[in-house]
Amino acid sequence: MALTPGESDRLLLFTQSQLAWQRKARGLQLNVPEATAIIANAVCEFARDGLSLTEARDQAARVLTANDVLPDVICVVTEVRVEARFDDGTRLVIVRNPFGATEQVAANETQLLSGPLITIVNEAATPIGITSHIHLAEVNPRLRLDRGAAYGHHLAIETGSVVWLNPNDRVSLPMRAIGGERIMVGNTGVIDGPLDDAAVRDRALLMLRQCGYLDVVNGAAYGSIEQAESAVANLMEQMR
Repeated sequence: MALTPGESDRLLLFTQSQLAWQRKARGLQLNVPEATAIIANAVCEFARDGLSLTEARDQAARVLTANDVLPDVICVVTEVRVEARFDDGTRLVIVRNPFGATEQVAANETQLLSGPLITIVNEAATPIGITSHIHLAEVNPRLRLDRGAAYGHHLAIETGSVVWLNPNDRVSLPMRAIGGERIMVGNTGVIDGPLDDAAVRDRALLMLRQCGYLDVVNGAAYGSIEQAESAVANLMEQMR
């Protein structure tokens, strides 16, 4: 049976969602692609059930909670976008705060430790969080910072805490070098190897910029918020 491109995409999304549900049933916390697939598929199914766009969006935002996903996911996935077929046609649905309400502590309310400062600007229309252990060079693409300077570092804040930046916030936060053997696995997947390998570093930073991650290069802003909106999808396509 021949499928249209849209039907193929829908089938792929459904398959990804089913796999994610199976992993959740085994007690695993979901990563970014898994959580995104579940919420996007839920929107499409609610639309098929005859719900309105608003109803489908609101119902999808209640499918998962912050406890269902890995800690960094709530900071990376601040919204989920999917085109769903409603009774009146295909519409773009944007599910904001897809894991429900989470406690948000502003940067000026977080206990900061010592370390060199990195300036970070939230250019998104929604709040974005940064956890204590995430590799700063790979944080949310809609945060503008010097990712080269941030490479190999995490925020110097209390372990397990999160700093939230509201839209248009511009803050300078302390950072610390990642310790231990400095082998990075996971996050965006652009490194998956030794942090201190110069070739790995250069390739990772170049790929992030090419995919649309906001950056500061030689003191000048690099990339636009329009490019950043599709950066994660671009990166996932590159990593296939």
